[in-house]
Amino acid sequence: MDLKEIMAIGGKPGLYKMVAQAKNGIIVESLIDQKRIQAFAHEKISSLEEISIFTETEDKPLREILKDIYTKLEGKAAPDFRNDNAKLKTFFGEMVPDYDKERVYVSHMQKVVSWYNLLQQHNMLDFSEPETTSESGGESTVDE
Repeated sequence: MDLKEIMAIGGKPGLYKMVAQAKNGIIVESLIDQKRIQAFAHEKISSLEEISIFTETEDKPLREILKDIYTKLEGKAAPDFRNDNAKLKTFFGEMVPDYDKERVYVSHMQKVVSWYNLLQQHNMLDFSEPETTSESGGESTVDE
């Protein structure tokens, strides 16, 4: 699963797959209804690869959170907690036991669970390790 291609856009529901570069932003396709729109450079666009969750020790990448949920639910969809914040907190605590309870809000939990379900629904949760080319002669940033 390449989370670099999947975007969350501030103020717009759901997730979007990057389709192409545009002059003033990017062209994205909604995972919900497959409609294509232009996301402009001034909008808050975040690749899921860049998102992490606060934990007691460090920030945990969203990829790892999604993988943990996928493993614990055996690939099944997560329950819907729209009107029950207490159950959502309990569920999220089971999935991410070390999340920072002061800095991770219910709205963050709702997004993670809804994103997980959307990706799961579209069979986009593949956690096989991507091939890394940076170790074999790529750019080096250490002691140059």
